[in-house]
Amino acid sequence: MQFKDYYQTLGVKREATAEEIKKAFRKLARKYHPDVSREPDAESRMKELNEAYTVLSDPERRAAYDQVGQGYQPGQDFRPPPDWDAGFEFSTHGFSPGEAADFSDFFSQLFGQMGGQFRPHRDASRRRGEDHHAKVLLDIEDAFLGATRQISLRVPTIDAQGHVSLETRTLNVKIPAGVREGQVIRLAGQGAPGLNGALSGDLLLEVHFRPHERLRAEGRNLHLDLPVTPWEAALGAVVGVDLPGSHLNVRVPAGAQSGGTLRVRGKGIPGNPPGDLILALQVVLPPADTPKARQLYETMAREMDFNPRAFNPRRPFGS
Repeated sequence: MQFKDYYQTLGVKREATAEEIKKAFRKLARKYHPDVSREPDAESRMKELNEAYTVLSDPERRAAYDQVGQGYQPGQDFRPPPDWDAGFEFSTHGFSPGEAADFSDFFSQLFGQMGGQFRPHRDASRRRGEDHHAKVLLDIEDAFLGATRQISLRVPTIDAQGHVSLETRTLNVKIPAGVREGQVIRLAGQGAPGLNGALSGDLLLEVHFRPHERLRAEGRNLHLDLPVTPWEAALGAVVGVDLPGSHLNVRVPAGAQSGGTLRVRGKGIPGNPPGDLILALQVVLPPADTPKARQLYETMAREMDFNPRAFNPRRPFGS
């Protein structure tokens, strides 16, 4: 996917004000609108202009685009980093796949799910403040133990000159034990202020987990690679498994193979019901880096009638 320079599309500088962006769009729209334009590429150009204006005319989308697009040139190969929009506070909802389909793949990748799919809450009188939302990254350990975390959110604003800037606000947030990926934590009254003294909206925090060197969450189930020695796999053994805040002893059955899995019920992320712990077995060979170790391997090679290329307990060889 190629990077799109929306500023170049509208012919404005990156520091352009909101009014300058509006004027540039209107001028180009008069030239390329298919109903009046005689330009051969009017329809495609108008589509590009609408896409660029949809992003740059919205302070929140513009600030997020500026952040993720730093250092990229038009046409350069581009892939948005995972969770690139985490930490932005939005008052508008993301575009659904259907809504984003009218624009390019570049737009869909960035803004199809930007900030989640929350819809602002409005009461009948339209006086209550809008709900805001943000994606936040937590550690998997927080899901086991619960915690109070200081979370900083970037809030796009427009100054008196019409320039977009980012302000930061910091909140102390209580993370409940058992929180799962995609769960929403609601902070009452932390959204937009209401009109004429009406209640403020809420702030909705959508939880995502940072990558962990050992653990991977899937709902409330927890996945973990479990290295075992060849003799533990062949003979069976009880091995220790460290989890956040706890230690388990797990029985590996005799004859276990690399790639096999063990499921430990109820030992995943806490909840009602709790998730399971799913262990992926990895048989790890000790190195033959001493005379004794090499002797043991040579003895096994002579005395064990075993050809791993002719036999696979999970899949017949050659199938």
